[in-house]
Amino acid sequence: MRVGGVGLRTRPLRAVLSALGIAIGIAAMVSVVGISSSSRAEVDRTLDALGTNLLTVGPGQTLFGDNATLPEESVAMIGRIGPVESVSAVGRLASARVYRNDQIPTGETGGIAAYAARLDLPAVVGATVRSGTWLNGAVDRYPAVVLGSAAASRLGIASAGPDVQVLVGGVWCTVVGILDPVPLAGELDGSVFVGWPAAASYFGFDGHPTTVYTRAREDAVEAVRAVLGATANPEAPNEVKVSRPSDALAAALATDKAFTGLLLGLGAVALLVGGVGVANTMVISVLERRSEIGLRRSLGATRGQVRVQFLAESLLLSFLGGAGGVFIGVVVTACYASLQSWPTAVPLWATAGGAGATLLIGALAGLYPAVRAARLSPTEALGA
Repeated sequence: MRVGGVGLRTRPLRAVLSALGIAIGIAAMVSVVGISSSSRAEVDRTLDALGTNLLTVGPGQTLFGDNATLPEESVAMIGRIGPVESVSAVGRLASARVYRNDQIPTGETGGIAAYAARLDLPAVVGATVRSGTWLNGAVDRYPAVVLGSAAASRLGIASAGPDVQVLVGGVWCTVVGILDPVPLAGELDGSVFVGWPAAASYFGFDGHPTTVYTRAREDAVEAVRAVLGATANPEAPNEVKVSRPSDALAAALATDKAFTGLLLGLGAVALLVGGVGVANTMVISVLERRSEIGLRRSLGATRGQVRVQFLAESLLLSFLGGAGGVFIGVVVTACYASLQSWPTAVPLWATAGGAGATLLIGALAGLYPAVRAARLSPTEALGA
């Protein structure tokens, strides 16, 4: 190994450039795995904080393809299921369009939906208020609204206050609160919410919920899920849609894994290119150092010793590139995770696998040059 190191130090620039090819491939693979693992760790942390026991109930379609409706009593009926811990609901105000002021053209709604909301909605879906306050008994009968995070951004409103108003269905409403993003109920982010009684008084709301949010005991989620349709609408359970928001996050993870596999393939290609670069460097090194090989052979070095010398150079070259690649990959992962406010998670198998892959590449890349160097006869090499 010491003799192999001397061979690399005599040509430092070439060694660095060759090792760089290996480093790029390993860095790509480690950073892809690390960023993917950090993303999964963030999802797991989010689910631990918000829970996986949230179920949503909504109307489906009738046998004739028309839009179904949930009974007004569906929220109360769901609340009577034994393992259900809490339940809340929103009701879509289909005719109530939302504008920043009365000078906005009618068609430019910004995709903002208006909903009647129950007072206990934030506690059930895990929503938090960024500015102002949520609807309460003092304002839920009056034209007061709370904005979802995306709705507030589209309307250009940064904070709630008594002098901040928006036009909802032709009625001026005071903005009393703005929500943070809701991870398990992203559909709420682009919406505005008015109290259930105010929706009936000002916007003709019929009282039928369009989405019911339910929290069940962790050990009874699937059992509750199985009976939600029949409980929400006993007359037509087939017209009810039941979903679990955390399943969507799991599906996103599956997509993420497929994307990670693709990027790992690209990293492997880069690693292969780096290995070819190492092999090329070692072949050129053998041609340039024929006199050195001849001198060593004439002084008593065996073919096996020459073979081991050049194989050691190739392994060292690859290992240096791999170590640098692992370091770069970990740094990239840490920086990206920090920017995203994620926990940094780099699996041990990724770093160990990266180092192992470099040694394998180094052995394969250096095998032919080492054998070629060992086959040179002393007289032939010295004559060159």
